[in-house]
Amino acid sequence: MLSLFSGCGGMDIGFEGGFKVNKNCINVDLSKEWISKKRGVNYELKETIFETVFANDIVKHGQISWENYFSKKRDIDGVYRLESIVDIVKKHKSKNFNFPENIDVVTGGFPCQDFSVAGKRKGFKSDKNHHGELDYNVSSIETRGMLYMWMKEVIEITKPKIFIAENVKGLVSLGDVRDIIQNDFSKIDKDGYLVLNPKVLHSAHYGVPQSRERVFFIGFKRSSLSPEALNLLSNDEIPDNISPYPMPTHRLTSEFAFSERDKKLKNKTTLKSVFEDLKEPELSDDNSQKYYSKAKYYGTKVQGQKEIDLNNIGPTIRSEHHGNIEFRRLSEKNGGKHKKELSQGLLERRLTLRECARIQSFPDDFDFVIPNEEGHKKFKLSPSLGYKLVGNAVPPLLAYHLAKKIESNWELFFNKK
Repeated sequence: MLSLFSGCGGMDIGFEGGFKVNKNCINVDLSKEWISKKRGVNYELKETIFETVFANDIVKHGQISWENYFSKKRDIDGVYRLESIVDIVKKHKSKNFNFPENIDVVTGGFPCQDFSVAGKRKGFKSDKNHHGELDYNVSSIETRGMLYMWMKEVIEITKPKIFIAENVKGLVSLGDVRDIIQNDFSKIDKDGYLVLNPKVLHSAHYGVPQSRERVFFIGFKRSSLSPEALNLLSNDEIPDNISPYPMPTHRLTSEFAFSERDKKLKNKTTLKSVFEDLKEPELSDDNSQKYYSKAKYYGTKVQGQKEIDLNNIGPTIRSEHHGNIEFRRLSEKNGGKHKKELSQGLLERRLTLRECARIQSFPDDFDFVIPNEEGHKKFKLSPSLGYKLVGNAVPPLLAYHLAKKIESNWELFFNKK
């Protein structure tokens, strides 16, 4: 597998599997075969058939966190390139770099800031270059909003059997941006890829305790598909069991059950259930739980001043929160509703990095705060950068659902016998 715009590796963790999630995140009635072991309040998920052999990003802290996690699993020397995909493609074309051979899957969460409803929504007309820097003289094809075209170039070079590109839900409501991107991907190798209609997936439908929606573009190399798969995937209405898009395992509300499968859907994963075994920061040995934003309460008119609802899913974990990440609990003076916790003397504070990571479904052995060897007052990966990383990531559990659905149909998709 080749991973682009990898960040700290949320998509890669999910596509490879072999990580732990809270048991409430998994619907055992529908996905029992995914579970390798039960460990306390967690399930350890089985590994998939996929392995990341190339990753890249332009942010050093992404590389630090990615390598810190994956180095615990195998030798990852040289896998992660700290370099813009534009520069990498240019080096390939000038024969100064070669991508790995025999790539089956390409994934990429091309930069979303220019399509997000939380941003300025400049879309293709971004004034940032491919290094994320303000640059009014940048070539139009090398702006941050056009980096999906460089993902397209990588697909043309490596010719995977399947690619998965993701972005924020806001992209689908930004004029005809979705159709333009789908059409551009369809032109890879002169109509060499069958690109399915993109689909918005809500993370909470897949056991992630978070209100987070992402749009996914999935394309298949036509010449690699079996005749049966090519026929089925070319239909406007693709059967759920054949589609690479995963089916929900959890419901957000008490929606009416229309089918036998609907009746097996599990209720949404609540924050209370994924926080139940976490110690308060001052009692924890986990650096990602110890360190958190100390930004004060500024009143309801400022973003990030709400207290989370423990009996519901969490808010969207944002990358650009500027310290104003939501509150784990507010004081009674500021309208705090967790009366039982306040009566125990627990203090007003914002969400810790580990709490944000659990809301995103990251395993606890993924470190978002990494101290230098000199001590805990200096960091290889600081708490402020950790918040950015977790907010930018694809929830690993959502990516795992995608990977397992594709894995389950791999022989149907690509077996030509």
